[in-house]
Amino acid sequence: MSALWIAHVTVTDEASYKKYAELAGPAIAEHGGTFLARGGRFVQLEGKERPRNVVAKFPSVEAAVDCYNSAAYQAALDHARGASERELMVVEITE
Repeated sequence: MSALWIAHVTVTDEASYKKYAELAGPAIAEHGGTFLARGGRFVQLEGKERPRNVVAKFPSVEAAVDCYNSAAYQAALDHARGASERELMVVEITE
């Protein structure tokens, strides 16, 4: 089953986070991920508001987790650490 990669982010260092985004996109695509939402308009109804929200669709939970654990994504993530506060989850789509 397909899965959604959902990230809620507050960027604290724009320059470093930009480098993360440049590297993360190709790593996500390499694992079959496609972006459905990437920092667009949102309405926070409950919980902690994060100004940047990203949703990517993957072929499976395993593909999304493999992406996260890949060398390419971890290299990208090095630029996000210390440059953002974030939550990231993978949720299986029940189709």
